[in-house]
Amino acid sequence: MRVLVHDYAGHPFQVELSRELAGRGHDVTHSWCDAYSSGKGHLAAEAGETLRFRPIGQGEKIEKLAFARRLVQELRFGLELARLARAERPDTVMVANAPIPTLVVFAAFLLVRRTPWVLWHQDVQAVAIKSFAGKQLSRGFALVGKAIEAGEKWCSRRAAAVVVIAESFLDVHRQWGTSDKTTVIPNWAPLDEIYPVDRKNDWAVDHELDDVKTLLYSGTLGLKHNPALLVGLAREVIDGGQPVRLVVVNEGPAVDVLRDAAARLDVPLTLLPFQPYDRLPEVLGSGDLLVVLLEQDAGAFSVPSKTLSYLCAGRPVLGLMPSENLAAGMIASVDGCVLPPDAESLPAAAEWVREVIADRELRDELGEKSRFLAEQEFALDGCADKFEEILQLAVR
Repeated sequence: MRVLVHDYAGHPFQVELSRELAGRGHDVTHSWCDAYSSGKGHLAAEAGETLRFRPIGQGEKIEKLAFARRLVQELRFGLELARLARAERPDTVMVANAPIPTLVVFAAFLLVRRTPWVLWHQDVQAVAIKSFAGKQLSRGFALVGKAIEAGEKWCSRRAAAVVVIAESFLDVHRQWGTSDKTTVIPNWAPLDEIYPVDRKNDWAVDHELDDVKTLLYSGTLGLKHNPALLVGLAREVIDGGQPVRLVVVNEGPAVDVLRDAAARLDVPLTLLPFQPYDRLPEVLGSGDLLVVLLEQDAGAFSVPSKTLSYLCAGRPVLGLMPSENLAAGMIASVDGCVLPPDAESLPAAAEWVREVIADRELRDELGEKSRFLAEQEFALDGCADKFEEILQLAVR
């Protein structure tokens, strides 16, 4: 089977799946958008691999808050992806994380070419935009949300099959009339690529983090996140008598927000761009405690994949996020801390952080529980079996 997998974000577990499918004898091309700023997975072929890598958007950068320019870029990326599919001539295609303008253009091309494809639905983008309209975005984005919903619904109906990452997504697909072809496969993280390391590791030493207590956040910070909570949390921990440094690995508009808030509240802050993927175990291992953020309105349509990487890294995890989110349940199951994502939660969160940071045995115990859960839940074989079957059925 000749397969094109396009994961717009370039995340680690999607490319791990492509590698597994290629290892099973399928002819696989893995694609991503190089212009999209996020932590990337291992997007290069190893010696002896048959997996091919084909990025789109090379030499560009997406300005996430310049919406008109971004729309033009996303439409153009849809055309670029269509050209890639025409060159690769796949039997079937799977798409994840693509913005709706990109997806609509590409789905229309696949419809004309009569190429079956699978939507790997990581976020319900229409729900996200409509929930942020009048809050983080102007009220006019309510109309944008309706247009995005129409496009997202149209694409879902055109897809031969849909894979969603949580049961909560099924309600949307019931409304759209696509639930009968929808399968729930929770996300995972690559166990062999993200693993526990010593707290004092080369990366920590290089960034002078080996002899300080740290709160660490690594990942995107967009409309689904309130970065000011990170600085407020660190301030609360410090005010309670526990010195701590906030470490944030991120690129984009949130960097200035974090820098200004840290200066105002006098919080020690290390800001770093996204790091090479092969250093990710050391990056996460440099946090005494790892933090996840997710706004309340995002609870039903997003599952932060950074949580899964944190669990693989074997570190205690604090989630400022809706308790009903799938990832929140995983954090709670390993005795992590989950609290609502608002300022009122910060005193309780800081108390838990101080308790964990002050007790090395407790930190180690919580870290072991995190890794154990990852090893129990993130086995690749079972997930790959399901995806392989869905792709094969799409071709028939």
